[in-house]
This record gives sequence, structure tokens and C-alpha cells, in this order.
Amino acid sequence: MEKIIEDLNWRYAVKAFDGGKKVSSEDLDSVIEAFRLTASSFGLQPWKLVVVQDQAVKDSLVEHSWGQGQIANCSDLLVLARKNDFSDENIDEYIASTMETTWASQEDLQWYEDMMKGFLGRMDEDKKQVWVNKQIYIALGNLMTVCANMRIDSCPVEGFIGPKYDEILGLTEKGLGSVVVLPIGYRAEDDKYASNKKVRFATDEVVVKI
Repeated sequence: MEKIIEDLNWRYAVKAFDGGKKVSSEDLDSVIEAFRLTASSFGLQPWKLVVVQDQAVKDSLVEHSWGQGQIANCSDLLVLARKNDFSDENIDEYIASTMETTWASQEDLQWYEDMMKGFLGRMDEDKKQVWVNKQIYIALGNLMTVCANMRIDSCPVEGFIGPKYDEILGLTEKGLGSVVVLPIGYRAEDDKYASNKKVRFATDEVVVKI
């Protein structure tokens, strides 16, 4: 079996982490780098990754997460947040970074800048927020796969009160808004869900070849 398929079969949404087991700083750095390298539309990266390690802060978030214990007993809580005001200024920053990295000139990139600003300029704020959130879910999927490859457990969580997270983590004043949460760590030995068979539809039920 190919390694990546083995990894995906190993992965499940952990319901109970072993709070005594911590992800090493080296492994966490690799997870963070995987986030940094995630693909995004136009390469614009309209996101921030907030890594919560303070136990008291994690504990305080449980009541705003429908009581889900994974928030507190994980090793590290990854909060994927959007830039609330994604604007032409962010595109300017990306163009400047591209010029610095690739030695391309402003003239070389003018067409790309115009295309991106035109694309986003045709969206109202609601549509732009949907677009940004879609980018963040690309990052979420990438992180889950990378963690599985490293044999780090994870559990994607949408069941939380975003405004309370933003308040507790100080995201609002940073112009950020939490979108989805990914606790990571190592499964508890008594998590009964670890031995459950993975339920997925057959290939011919979910794939259409044309």
C-alpha cells in the first residue's frame, strides 16, 4: 500500500488526546512550515495560523467549543484565522514579496497585480469572506494530511463560537477572525474511536470519470 494511503487510513478525528504526550518543538516546526507552504489561490495566503499552547487558555476555550475536551487535552491547538479586511494592500504586499524572492520587476508583475485586484474587486465583502474561508480549508486539509504522515493525531473542529475565540485570543484587534480549529497531539489509549472501521463510500459512488 502506498505510504500516503496508509497514512490516511491511520488518521481519524481523535475524540480524546493523551494530555501527557506533547508534540516536539521540531515536529511542531514542521507542521507550521507545512502550513506556510500550503497552496492558495494566486498564492495570496489570506490567513494566519495561531498556535495555542498555554494550558489555561486552552481550558478557557472549552466552554466556547460545545464542551469538546480535545480543545483542552491536545498538545497544541491550531486556530486557522482569516484576514478580515483582505484588500489591495495585501496584494501589494504579496507583489513586493514576489519581487524580493524572484527578482522580478514591478513591470514584469503588473499584469498579475491587475488581474488579482480585478478579481477581488468584483466581489462584495460577503463573497470575499467566502473566498478567503475556502483558502483556509485548503490549509486545513493539508495540515491534517501532513500530521497523519508524521503520525501526529488531529481533529478538525468547526463547533466553536468564533467571536469568543477572537476575544480570548486577541484576534479582533489584529484584524483576524477564527475560521476553523485543529487540535493536534497523540490519541489516548482509551479512545474507543481509534479502533472504529473507517466508513467511506465505494470509489464508484464518489468518483465520476468522463
